[in-house]
Amino acid sequence: MIHYHGTPITPATAAARVLRARHAFVSLAHPEQLEIVARVCQSFAVDNGAFSAWRSGKPIKDWRRYYSWVGELHRLPNFDFAVIPDVIDGDEDANDALLSEWPWIADARTLGVGAPVWHMHESIERLQRLAREWPRVCIGSSGQFSTVGNPAWWGRIAEAMNSACDRDGLPVCKLHGLRMLNPEVFSRLPLASADSTNIAQNIGIDSAWRGTYMPPDKEWRALTLAERIESENAADRWEKQPVQATFMEAAA
Repeated sequence: MIHYHGTPITPATAAARVLRARHAFVSLAHPEQLEIVARVCQSFAVDNGAFSAWRSGKPIKDWRRYYSWVGELHRLPNFDFAVIPDVIDGDEDANDALLSEWPWIADARTLGVGAPVWHMHESIERLQRLAREWPRVCIGSSGQFSTVGNPAWWGRIAEAMNSACDRDGLPVCKLHGLRMLNPEVFSRLPLASADSTNIAQNIGIDSAWRGTYMPPDKEWRALTLAERIESENAADRWEKQPVQATFMEAAA
């Protein structure tokens, strides 16, 4: 599994050190460390910034800037994929309309440039359709399933995995977990990749770093967090769960 660490990670020296030969996730909302990422990372993916814009109360309606940005980046050797624009709490018609606008959808050679988002409040039928039509699908926690890791979320992700995996428990396409780079989560799911801003959020919280063996600076904090996250891998396959039971109940 590819572990994508969200940027920006401050200070920039910490970003350059922890991301060297690793994988990064860069959002349109915060592109300031793209130069570092393109120079030092094994690979990187880009996010459309819809979640940040939605949280700010100013959802993005004109995506031309993002399309132009992806157009400049997608031929870089270490570019992996871009998250196709989405409406976080929108309906399926609104999100399908954005898929039809994606500039690289018509060419099979560039279909992998983008990955659509299936939001967990949407129908399972839409997830199945996206998995048949796209080489990679991102899974976004939304609606009543917006809190990653709670019982309702586990019940819904079990239903999704039951539908997106074949009889051998293997996903029918590559699956990316948005905001799922928690070992407690991704180690139980057959994800090809996942992302989070765990490092960016936590290296600056001094109260979380105490004790005799506390890392001496933020660079070492970042490295410590990265090692902890990357010490776990995704599950190699999914064991189908009863829909009426949550994954946590089944695993207990």
